[in-house]
Amino acid sequence: MVSRQTELDRLAGVLDGLTGTGHGPTVVDVTGAAGIGKSRLVSEFCARARDRGMTVLRGRATEYERHLPYQPLADALADLDAEAGIPSPLAEVHTMDRFALQRAAAAFLARIARTGNGLVVALDDVHWADPASLELLDHLVRHPPRRAPVVIVVARRERQTSPRLAASLTRGVEARTVLRLELGPLDRNACLAALAPDRPAELAAELYAASEGNPLYFLALLQAGRPAGLSSLLLDELTPLTDGQRGTVQAVAVLGDHAAPALVAAVTGRLEVELDADFRELTARDLARPGADGRWALRHPVLRSLVHDTTDPLLRTRMHRLAAAELARVGAPVSERAHHVERSLTGWDPHAVTVLTEAARQAAATAPASSAHWLGVALAHLPERPAYGPLRRDLMLRRAEALGACGGLRESRDLLHEVISLSPPGTDDGVRASAVTLCAVMERHLGRYAEAVALLRRELARGRDLSPAETVQLGLELGSSAPHASSYPDVRDDVARTLELARSLGDEVAEAGALAVTALGEAYEGDTVAAAEAADRASALIDSLTDQDLAGLCEPLARLSWAEAFLERYADAERHAERGLAVARRGGLLYVVPHLLLCRSHIQVMTLRLGSAVELAEEAETIARGIGSDELLAFVLASKAQALIPALPPGDGGALAVAEEAVARAGAGTRWWASIAWCMLGYAALHAGDPARARAALLRAGGEDLDGLQPSMRPLFLEILVTAAVATGDHVEARHWAERARKEAERLGLVAQRASALRSWAHVPLAEGDMTAAADLFEQAAEETARGGGRLWEAQTLLLGAPLSAAVGRTARARAMWERALRLSTEGDAHLLAGLAEVIRPAVFGETGPTGGVPGRGPGPGAGMGAGAGTGAGAGPGAGAGPGAGAGPGAGAGPESGAGVGIPSPSPAPAPTPAEPTVLSPREREIAALVAEGLTSPAIAERLYLSPRTVETHLSRIYRKTGVASRAALAALQVRGELGVGGA
Repeated sequence: MVSRQTELDRLAGVLDGLTGTGHGPTVVDVTGAAGIGKSRLVSEFCARARDRGMTVLRGRATEYERHLPYQPLADALADLDAEAGIPSPLAEVHTMDRFALQRAAAAFLARIARTGNGLVVALDDVHWADPASLELLDHLVRHPPRRAPVVIVVARRERQTSPRLAASLTRGVEARTVLRLELGPLDRNACLAALAPDRPAELAAELYAASEGNPLYFLALLQAGRPAGLSSLLLDELTPLTDGQRGTVQAVAVLGDHAAPALVAAVTGRLEVELDADFRELTARDLARPGADGRWALRHPVLRSLVHDTTDPLLRTRMHRLAAAELARVGAPVSERAHHVERSLTGWDPHAVTVLTEAARQAAATAPASSAHWLGVALAHLPERPAYGPLRRDLMLRRAEALGACGGLRESRDLLHEVISLSPPGTDDGVRASAVTLCAVMERHLGRYAEAVALLRRELARGRDLSPAETVQLGLELGSSAPHASSYPDVRDDVARTLELARSLGDEVAEAGALAVTALGEAYEGDTVAAAEAADRASALIDSLTDQDLAGLCEPLARLSWAEAFLERYADAERHAERGLAVARRGGLLYVVPHLLLCRSHIQVMTLRLGSAVELAEEAETIARGIGSDELLAFVLASKAQALIPALPPGDGGALAVAEEAVARAGAGTRWWASIAWCMLGYAALHAGDPARARAALLRAGGEDLDGLQPSMRPLFLEILVTAAVATGDHVEARHWAERARKEAERLGLVAQRASALRSWAHVPLAEGDMTAAADLFEQAAEETARGGGRLWEAQTLLLGAPLSAAVGRTARARAMWERALRLSTEGDAHLLAGLAEVIRPAVFGETGPTGGVPGRGPGPGAGMGAGAGTGAGAGPGAGAGPGAGAGPGAGAGPESGAGVGIPSPSPAPAPTPAEPTVLSPREREIAALVAEGLTSPAIAERLYLSPRTVETHLSRIYRKTGVASRAALAALQVRGELGVGGA
């Protein structure tokens, strides 16, 4: 190794960290230009890992095989001893969806690592990896194998890396889970001393300057002994070869970096024994190198690219055709054959299209991008004749499904528009109705709800041209868009007609689907009686069907599960979500999976199982990012924030950052998912000590009249406003929102919503000095939550009520409340609540000290707990201005009495007055200035060479320091010059 000691020392530190107690990086990202020495450095790292007794697996992606699913991992696993007894996840690649495969791969690597002394997986040239492999890498970067000594090393060219993988690795660098090594030119003196000790100094210096410190180029120049271009130097190496040797080199270049001798023989028309002399000569010239498995590769990808591209195109095509025939003869996987079939196609070939479509079918669930690619190849060679019309529309529909699954939503929609135009009304093969329905799904995921509804209504207006089954199919999708496009009442009659038609057809699957749509629509709107009736009927019907019957009911199962969750029927909701997940995974309906995962996550948040709730939300996030829908990702991130708020310890800003990304993804949207995202931002902001921002977020979510808030959850969302109003001392507004929460909860009749309204209303007597009445209301709310099974709200309510109960003399009750809350919090991994329990302990147990107030004394700073979490700041003179990371109803009893239970917390200081400039760091001031210029977060990130998430983190700090809740207000402060400069 020349001039890489610094990099080697850092890599040694990674290996040392595997055996230490620290948690160092689990991924090493080696970047640099072609020939700069990435592979050489990785080889040295792997050798050192082997010296320590670790298992080392090496694989690489290749330039001309970018659509072979999971090629780098398959290549790496070829190094694994087949007798190790651990089945490879790739052996079951066609029996699971791609996200299950990702989890299985992580578990597989962890098992290998634990059976030995650790594991290094080194993947080279990942800038050429197929989309499925890139998704797998993205998963492993964000969710590395748990509690196992595993290091993943990726080597890549920065400029050719997919933006998604580059962003994932950059996030890992920021989180310190990824170590990035950017390789630059070799040091001049070290390079000349090590690689050119016997060359004249002047010539060696000239060659080094020509190579610009690139070792591949420098070594080629040394061999030639003269300055020249790299391509010409490499081609010169081929000049002395015989025709046979040149043909062998070309065959290896065409077949890939791991060409088996038998396959080389097949494509060159020679016997294997005849090739032995060629390979010996190529090895002596260092043009080709044998692998451990007996396969051959050219010395460097640059050499392979040069040989491949200079091989006669007709010869290349012939070699691929012969390779496909040989692979078919030996029974190779259809994906390997499809690659060579694609490269050999020059016109219409029915047999070749059969291979491509079969490869596409097998890859649909695990590698939809490859599936879409092969279907596209087949379509490109399909003759433009009427006889092939049905096949063309079928292949286009299948390709649209694959594109939708891998995130090509717009491309899928455009293709479906073409399918619809090629399928005139009256076509009796069902393709048109299927295309319209799928197109509406794509439009829905793109946030184009009006377009989806218009498309469906136009198709339903055809009337007689539709079969009853097609009418049901379209009607179900129309009902599904209601909470997004307008409101459920607008399509209530349409859904009812669909339900009656399905029942008249005896179609139990469609009937169950219509009932599920009804249940969710009514549950969202808050008509709990109608929702419960529809949910009961849907549940009874679905429970009677087999999994095979349910293959087409994945989305209805998701809707039923959510309806039951909104009705607070947590056990039924989780049961149906689990069954829906199993069916959706088997059927490859991956765009449904996030909804089922999030429903389970929501249920587990409510029932206080936060560890698994966060994991489910993260899995949904992986899928949503893969699908590429900002609308869906906004909902996923909002749900993840909901789980993170109680799961993270006091003071952790992770939930706020996730909620900020959720609203950024929601954009200017105002419907259901966008509203939820803004509500979660308000919830997170309240916990972060920013009640003004919380209030602004809720008003953005629901409008001034709050009609935009989900009707069935309004009391919980109103509690955020109540808490924010108390935190800022506006008791008139707090009373107004509390009264509305009470009326909304009475209409709904749901336990969690009634308890929330009771907590909100407790602020009214508390502000008037009636602590006994306030304590009574908190105790009633705790009893309600215990009845409903929502342990999250129960634990939070107990923590809020315990200090008040203690303050009015109910000591035993207060201690029992506190002890149950702590137990629930500890068992449920609710680190926020467990931390808050410790904060209020002195007030509950009558202890004095720096952390506890004394009943009857003046109030300390309040500490709100967010939506459904309870009270906020002190209400009397001198009370804290905002909720902090602490907990408890640290509220003064009124302007006269000054009585209260002071629960000090690490609340932020009140927002500064205009006379006192806010102190910002230089970076924060720089970002504030760019906000004032009107730049978006991505634009600021690009300007300052930061990630968008880092910019959002800085913005959240700026908001907290300045007390403003919007970019416009921040810009106004900047213009008025009220933002001072701080230290760091």
